[in-house]
Amino acid sequence: MTHQHEPPGQLAPHIPAEVYQRAEREGRPIIVIVQTTTPTTRPARAYLAPLGIGLAAAIGVAGAIAAILALFEFAIHTATLIATTAGPIGIGGLTFRLTRPKQ
Repeated sequence: MTHQHEPPGQLAPHIPAEVYQRAEREGRPIIVIVQTTTPTTRPARAYLAPLGIGLAAAIGVAGAIAAILALFEFAIHTATLIATTAGPIGIGGLTFRLTRPKQ
């Protein structure tokens, strides 16, 4: 009585069991190539990281522009306040009037 030794796992349908058994007896390696189809579309998860980075960068740039504009506005108001409270400014014999007289 001969004992049939079945190959482990699931073999590809194009490899017969006797070819496997003969290769096993002779000590030859068996190479199984399984071809799979590649997915045609990218999963939605692949788009999340670049989208998140882009949105974070856009929000950061918008925040930086808003901060710069707020600083400019503050500087303009401060310069206006100083110009209205200070009279003429003299530097080295030159006198500048920062505002027009109220006449």
